[in-house]
Amino acid sequence: MKHPILHCMFIATLAIPACKSSGPHDRSDLKNETGGTAASASPRGARPNVVLIVADDLGYSDLGSYGGEIHTPNIDALARNGVRFTNFYNSSRCSPSRASLLTGHYPHRVNMGRNGRSMGMNGLTIAEALKNAGYKTAMTGKWHLSADKQLPGDQHLAWLNHQLPGGNAEAFAPDLKTYPVGRGFQQHYGTIWGVVDYFDPFSLVDGTTPIDSVPSDFYMTNAIRDKTVEYIENFAQEPDPFFLYVAFTAPHWPLHALPEDIAKYKDMYTDGWVATRNARYRKQLEMGLFNKDNAPLPVTEGGDWARLTEKQREFLRNAMRTHAAMVDRVDQSVGTIVESLRQAGKLDNTLILFLSDNGASPEIYLQPGYDRPSQTRAGEAVVYCGGIAPCPYSNPGDQKTWSYLGPSWANAANTPFRQAKITSFRGGNSTPFIAHWPAGLRTSPGSINTQRAHVIDVLPTVLEATGAPYPNSYEGRAITAIDGKSLIPILDGKQRPINDLYFEHEGGAALIRGEYKLVRLNGSSPWELYHLATDRTETKNLAAADPARLNTMVDIWSRWYNSVPH
Repeated sequence: MKHPILHCMFIATLAIPACKSSGPHDRSDLKNETGGTAASASPRGARPNVVLIVADDLGYSDLGSYGGEIHTPNIDALARNGVRFTNFYNSSRCSPSRASLLTGHYPHRVNMGRNGRSMGMNGLTIAEALKNAGYKTAMTGKWHLSADKQLPGDQHLAWLNHQLPGGNAEAFAPDLKTYPVGRGFQQHYGTIWGVVDYFDPFSLVDGTTPIDSVPSDFYMTNAIRDKTVEYIENFAQEPDPFFLYVAFTAPHWPLHALPEDIAKYKDMYTDGWVATRNARYRKQLEMGLFNKDNAPLPVTEGGDWARLTEKQREFLRNAMRTHAAMVDRVDQSVGTIVESLRQAGKLDNTLILFLSDNGASPEIYLQPGYDRPSQTRAGEAVVYCGGIAPCPYSNPGDQKTWSYLGPSWANAANTPFRQAKITSFRGGNSTPFIAHWPAGLRTSPGSINTQRAHVIDVLPTVLEATGAPYPNSYEGRAITAIDGKSLIPILDGKQRPINDLYFEHEGGAALIRGEYKLVRLNGSSPWELYHLATDRTETKNLAAADPARLNTMVDIWSRWYNSVPH
């Protein structure tokens, strides 16, 4: 469906009223009510709409408002008129972060300590809570919270390639009850699996119905945008408030982008990742996001740009240009979505939350299989390439090229932090996080907040903002108490109590207690210790200097880890 506002850009300055707090802040004592059909009014009056927007593998510094050179004026406008968090954490990888985001639990508590599982029924999703409270609920984009299904032998690749006889009539996960429409979303348009061909995605559904073919001009980010606008236009005709979860697949690999977006960056990234990283860090210091005294820029973890051949450098420049183009298209789409809220008269009382599910990705997979096709639907071979192995195919971003950002550019994308996606260092588990709510924000627009927070805090924040209860049972199943705490005190311009944070994914792990962080790269790596108050970028390992603290924190983390399923 085409809309007249699809190419609008949301760059206008929004007026945000200053007003005093009149409602409760800490909803850690949310009532455990069973059932219930309606929520109490929001402490701010009329119950707000909620739009939760998640980018996939977005680097910490990719946005202009976080130091990047990528053109993101629409998301930056949300930051300029909202609250920008600089100390916000995720769960290091796609599906664990999404499970924490939607349920308020650490991923291990809801069966998502690893990728490729179905989210546990012991957690209540935001959609289930708000649907029970009278909200309309819908989702667009990537789910990645249902255990996937695999077919035997060559049938599986044929399935991925859209070449099974009769199309893709197979269910994409064994249990349809684990789909979004089984977890509180009244409507869902998007993908069930985690990886997509942006021009012809595998596992695309409307509800539980597979979409067997797409138009020739299909591009996944645009499709998510269009369907989101359609939902907003439909919801605006009804009196009930609504919750929309907009889960972009971009800029997750493969690097697929539209030519007109790539063209914007044709003269950029010529000097490599170190130059890009240094430029981003300088901008972050100028913007006041970081202070070089307590957030020094770590040594670059990328390779030596000067040692590469010109062919290798050109391929790698094109990789970053394509990544930038994918981020750019997400920003354009956010602008259109925000403009649709404005035209519907819903923007002022809509809580918009924007974040990434993890840091930029260093991953490179050079063979088809599992979730990676070998051919297009038409039978053309898909070429795999990445790292310093240039693609023989000459068109970056094309459907027939399956390429990646790689570790060196991911390090630059995650400036000023170390490491990248999957790890529990800050390059893996830190996210840009923006809260925008003209009618409900009670702190200065454009403020930068350094208080520590986590994706587990999103559900309790939404519950407090909407007045929705958190039951101890839902549709006959017991519901586990949440781990997160509401962010409403921060949106009110107040200090929130500091809580410990725990992390573990594929052996990488961390504990943040007070101003200290315990962290290890993987299960066979030694534990490291950092004092975050003086070293936000994890550059000075204190493990040898403070073994007593290290051992105490290892013991605390181990007790937590042994208390959760894994």
